Amino acid sequence: MGNFWKQGEPQVWATAATLSITLLMIATLIGVVMVNGLGFFWPSDTALVSLKDGSKLLGEITDTEKQTATHGARLQLKIGNRDLYGQDFRWIDKGDVASITYPDDAIVLERKEHGNFYGFLKSLSLNIPQSASAATPWQQMLAARENVIQAQRNLGDLRDKMSKLNAAAESLRLKILKLSFDNAPANRDTIQRLSQQREQSLAEFNLLLDDLNTKNGELNRNTATFQDVSGEEKEIALTDIVHAYRPNTMGVFAKAAFYAGKIKELLLEEPRESNTEGGLFPAIFGTVMMVLLMSIFSLPFGVIAAIYLREYAKEGMLVRLVRIAVNNLAGVPSIVYGVFGLGFFVYGIGSGIDQLFYPERLPTPTFGTGGILWASLTLALLTVPVVIVSTEEGLASVPKGLRQGSLSLGATKFQTLMKIVLPMATPGIMTGLILAMARAAGEVAPLMLVGVVKLAPSLPIDGQFPFFHMDRKFMHLGFHIYDVGFQSPNVEAAKPMVFVTTLLLLAIVIVASSSAIHLRNRMKKKYSTKAF
Repeated sequence: MGNFWKQGEPQVWATAATLSITLLMIATLIGVVMVNGLGFFWPSDTALVSLKDGSKLLGEITDTEKQTATHGARLQLKIGNRDLYGQDFRWIDKGDVASITYPDDAIVLERKEHGNFYGFLKSLSLNIPQSASAATPWQQMLAARENVIQAQRNLGDLRDKMSKLNAAAESLRLKILKLSFDNAPANRDTIQRLSQQREQSLAEFNLLLDDLNTKNGELNRNTATFQDVSGEEKEIALTDIVHAYRPNTMGVFAKAAFYAGKIKELLLEEPRESNTEGGLFPAIFGTVMMVLLMSIFSLPFGVIAAIYLREYAKEGMLVRLVRIAVNNLAGVPSIVYGVFGLGFFVYGIGSGIDQLFYPERLPTPTFGTGGILWASLTLALLTVPVVIVSTEEGLASVPKGLRQGSLSLGATKFQTLMKIVLPMATPGIMTGLILAMARAAGEVAPLMLVGVVKLAPSLPIDGQFPFFHMDRKFMHLGFHIYDVGFQSPNVEAAKPMVFVTTLLLLAIVIVASSSAIHLRNRMKKKYSTKAF
C-alpha cells in the first residue's frame, strides 16, 4: 500500500478521472447542441388539434410536458400565423384535447415576414401563364410560384446595373466632396463636370428603379388566398412565400431533400425575421474573416516578441517584469480589451486617419467608427500573450547543443535562429495559434464595442474597388447567439436558431483548430524535440 502512494498511483487515477469527466462534459454539451440544432429544419407533420370546447388549432407539436404539481400534462403547439394571432406558440392541456389528426391538405408556408402560416389553400389570383400539367390548385400554386421565382431571378441583371450605378454615384459624390473641401478655383470646372456625371448616373438609376418597381408590382399581383383552421382568410403574395409544402404528404426522401435545401439556405443565404429565420452566411463570413485577420496580426507580433525575450534580451529585472506583465495580460477580462480598442483604435487611430485622409467626410466617420479592422486588432491584442507564452516554450524546448553546433560551424546567430531554432519551435508556435484562434472565435464582449452589428447590409469583401473594405461593420456568430437568444422578443421562436448558430460556431472552431493541429503534427514529426 505504501508503494501505491509513493509511486503516485492516486494522482494518476485522479488525473484520469478528471480528464474523463471533462471529456464527458464536452461530449454532453455537443450532444445537447446537436440534438436541439440538427432537427430544427426537419419538416414536422402538421397536427389538427380539436378541443373539447369545439375550437380547433393547427400547427406543429414542438414539446410535451408531464403532469406536475402546478399543471397537468400538456403539449406545446407552434400555431404560427403571427399576423392573425399575435403569437407563435400555445400550450394546451391534454385533458382539453378531443382528438388529433393530420390532414393531408394542411399547408405550411414560410414567409419573409410574420413567420410561418398554417392553413389550407382556398383560391388563386394569377396574372402569369399557368402550367398545363398542373391539375389541382396546389400544383397550380407551386408552378406559379416557380415562375415568380424565375422572374425574380431574371431581374438580377437589373439589380446589378443599379448597384453599379449607385456605387459610381457614391464615388463621384466623394470626389466632389474632396474637391469642394480643397476649395481651389481650378477645381470648379472639374466639380461641375463630375456633378453632371453624377446626375446622369442618378437619373439612369431612377429609371431602372421605376422599371424594377413596375415589374415587382406585376409579380406581387400573383397572390393566393389561404384559410386558417378557424375559417379566417389571408391573402398572401407569392413573392412573400419562401417555402410552401405539405408535410403530412411528404415521405422520408422528400423530407430529406427539403432538409438539405434548408441547410443550404442556412449556409448561403442572409437572415430574416430579426435573425430568427433564414441563413447565416454574413455571420459565418464575418467570423471566419475576423479570425483570419486576427491571426495575421497576432502571430507575427507574438512570435517576434517571444524571440526577443528568449533569444536576445538579457535576463534581468526588466525581462522578468515583462514576462509577468505578459502572463497577467492573458488573464485580463476581454471587455477591458474592448474598451481599450474603442479608445485607442477607433477614437484614436481611426479618428486620426479620418482627419488626415478623409477630412472632407467629417463629421461622418470612415475609420473613426467600429469596423472589422479594429475588431481584428483588438482581438489580436487579446490573444498575443497566449502566442508569446507558447512560442517561448517552443523556443526553450530546442536543445542548446543544436544552437552551439550551428554557431561552431560558422553560422551567425540570426542564421541559427532562422534555420535551426524557429523550425524546431514551430509546434509550440502552432499551439499558441490554435489557442488564440479558439479564444478569438468565441469572444463577443469586445466585439460589441469595436465593430460587430446585428445586421450588416454589405460584406467587408465585395466586387467594388478597393474590394477589401476594412472600415465596414460585420456580423459574428457569437454576437448572433447573444442577440437571438437574449434580445429577441419572440423567445420560443428564436430558441432553435440559438442551437443552430452555436453548432455552426463550434464547427468553425473545430475545423480551424483541427487544421492547425494537423499542420502542427506534421511539423512535430519533422522537427521532433523533447517538449513537443
